[in-house]
Amino acid sequence: MAVNLRGITTVLLPGTGSDDDFVYRAFSPALHEVGAVVVTPPPQPHRLVAGYREELDNTARAAAPLPIAVGGVSIGAAVALEWALTHPGCAAVLAALPAWTGDPETAPAAQAARYSADLLRREGLVSTTAQMQASSPKWLADELTRSWLDQWPALPDAMDEAARFVAPTSGQLESLAAPMGVVSATDDAVHPLEVGLEWVSAAPRAALRTVTLDEIGADPAILGAQCLAALRDVEGRE
Repeated sequence: MAVNLRGITTVLLPGTGSDDDFVYRAFSPALHEVGAVVVTPPPQPHRLVAGYREELDNTARAAAPLPIAVGGVSIGAAVALEWALTHPGCAAVLAALPAWTGDPETAPAAQAARYSADLLRREGLVSTTAQMQASSPKWLADELTRSWLDQWPALPDAMDEAARFVAPTSGQLESLAAPMGVVSATDDAVHPLEVGLEWVSAAPRAALRTVTLDEIGADPAILGAQCLAALRDVEGRE
């Protein structure tokens, strides 16, 4: 069954420390091309997950009786997936760079978020940003330098909250009614390819496309384009 997103409001949620500017550039070109209505709420770092859930609920109410599609990057993708699991009328899930399945305790992304939160509190924004810039690809450093500043001083709280978020388990994913397109990067140690494989293996109607970090840096819109391509892969099997 083909997924038609024309006229469908699609809510995309940013990753931890990232922002609505990046997620808009990542998803809007591909979604506008298929006629979707793109909504990218800004993160509320003092209530990150609750803010995302509230945005999803409010948008769904405003769009009724039409369904909405949901998605995002990293923690944004996980919160969107959680919402879709409890709203079986959801039109589709677009999940970019999923970070973990179930418990976050040993996940590299959660460990990185906890470390960054601690460093921000001990050494402050300027020093921590400099260390992040020294250890990250330039495009990512530029993105996070901007978004971290915008979310300061509540940024460490957002990172800690994200690191505690229990994502849907593989067992829960088995009940996902919506089709899901997943994109993972083959060379991203923080958002391992294995997690994307877990998500699509467990969900009944899901497919995975892969990219590289350099490709995202060259054009973030590849994330949205490949999520939609993965959705088409799902349709091709049905």
